[in-house]
Amino acid sequence: MPEGFPLADELAAVYARMSGLLLSEETVQTALGLVTALAKDTIPGTVGAGVTLIDERGHKTSAAASDSIVERADALQYELDEGPCLSAWAHRSLLRIDDMPGPRWPEWSTAVAPLFIRSTLSVPLLAGDIALGAVKVYSEQPNVFTDREERLLTQFAAQASIPLANMQSLEKAQQLSAGLKEALNSRQVIGQAMGVLMAPGGIDEAAAFAQLVDISQRQNKKLRDVAQDLVRSTVRRRR
Repeated sequence: MPEGFPLADELAAVYARMSGLLLSEETVQTALGLVTALAKDTIPGTVGAGVTLIDERGHKTSAAASDSIVERADALQYELDEGPCLSAWAHRSLLRIDDMPGPRWPEWSTAVAPLFIRSTLSVPLLAGDIALGAVKVYSEQPNVFTDREERLLTQFAAQASIPLANMQSLEKAQQLSAGLKEALNSRQVIGQAMGVLMAPGGIDEAAAFAQLVDISQRQNKKLRDVAQDLVRSTVRRRR
């Protein structure tokens, strides 16, 4: 960051904490918790902060909140399918509310009135051409957030997007790997069970598989579990 940059002091420590996530084995949820805490500490006037990750269909996949008020305010956005966080993600643009309630998002504005939220600032989390979600901060006072806080949260979001995108990709790869491993294991045990059924002779692979499916449906059990039970009982009988 260039020397003399107006926000350098505020962001220097934040950047250091964020960079540490890239070198660790933190989960996405742990990272979201850190990003939320840093957002609350970094943006002046903030009484609460939250981060939401949203998939391409607009469904929330992960979220973190600094307190119960933010958690409830965000939950209302998901329930009503409207609000500044969702709009910041959908339109990939910063959204600031200086004083609530307002004409925009009328249902959400009315629903959060008991929470005494008066002003909000929401910024999308962008990783290249992908919108990961949004980070948002709340205040109990009107007109708290200015152009300076907008710049600060925008740069904060840009930095936070890097480790969050990397961790999200890593988790998806790990889940895919685990899914493939389970599929291969399932295929192996199902093949073994079919061999058990075919061993006495008289039926082919198709008939053996049909028998397994029939047992699975009658017992209301997964095909893999049925196959595993059959293989285990055969092994026990042979001992």
